[in-house]
Amino acid sequence: MTTTTRVAPLIDARGLHKHFGPLHVLKGVDLMVAPRELVVVIGPSGSGKSTLLRCLNLLETPDSGSVVVDGIDLMDPRTDINLARQRIGMVFQSFNLYPTMSALGNVTLALRHVAGKSAAEADVLGMAALARVGLADRAGHRPHQLSGGQQQRVAIARAVALEPRAMLFDEPTSSLDPELVGSVLAVMRELRADGMTMVVVSHEMGFARAAADRVVFMEDGAIVEQGPPDAIFGDATHSRTRAFVGQIRA
Repeated sequence: MTTTTRVAPLIDARGLHKHFGPLHVLKGVDLMVAPRELVVVIGPSGSGKSTLLRCLNLLETPDSGSVVVDGIDLMDPRTDINLARQRIGMVFQSFNLYPTMSALGNVTLALRHVAGKSAAEADVLGMAALARVGLADRAGHRPHQLSGGQQQRVAIARAVALEPRAMLFDEPTSSLDPELVGSVLAVMRELRADGMTMVVVSHEMGFARAAADRVVFMEDGAIVEQGPPDAIFGDATHSRTRAFVGQIRA
């Protein structure tokens, strides 16, 4: 008799509801993400994608439901949420870099003040993170001396330096000029190849089709459909998914 071992999800969110005043933004969303899985969340503006992402590390606190990441219950009041967030890197639309700090300074800040590394150790880890995103030679540059794509890669290096178990990306290329998008997506592909667990909210359908293990389509605060990229983009079951994908192709 053969037994199959089920791998526990690295991210396990159940029954998430979130209101902003009278607006019901998330309506009982469940999302489980396996270790090393890359999930891309797509859907129209206002569908709740970014709110869902922010609930996964409690930048937004769900009104109800549960969020467990790497075995840690983020909704438990006894949980040290700042410590837990070291396991969940986050990259935003805007780069959120400190303008007076160098690229290395931006990367090492959390290493020193959150992870408690010495300045020397933080510099070593910071340089390794910058090298990982192809920017070791820009370590001394301040944000205004870097292109938008380079700034976003510094932001990715800052998150990666803390050695998170999972990475969340909220429209990481939406603020970039088209010619700079490719360099950021290339870094994300490399992270995926290295086995990083990732949840990505994005309008980059080419990236979703080529890199994702699973595509999740959201609309009106709920997950309408999810599956492998070929199924979502080529043979979606739900009419709302087909309409959204068809609109993008048009």
